[in-house]
Amino acid sequence: MSELNLFERINKGLAEIRPFLNQDGGDVTFIKVTANFDLVLKLEGACRTCEVNQMTLKNGIEEAIKKYAPEIKSIQSI
Repeated sequence: MSELNLFERINKGLAEIRPFLNQDGGDVTFIKVTANFDLVLKLEGACRTCEVNQMTLKNGIEEAIKKYAPEIKSIQSI
């Protein structure tokens, strides 16, 4: 079995957290990874206007992604 590339590992982390976001009417879309390993995501649906979306980004999404892609330095939403 070949090692997963960065894109696949990021998506694996997103797939892990996505059901929890979907439960509350939200979602997240992968936009890009910069050359400095900063990840840019777009919060969708209810996540866009949720009062705690930055906490979700930090404690939920970032944790899930860094589990599979520890080289990601920061995660930001647009």
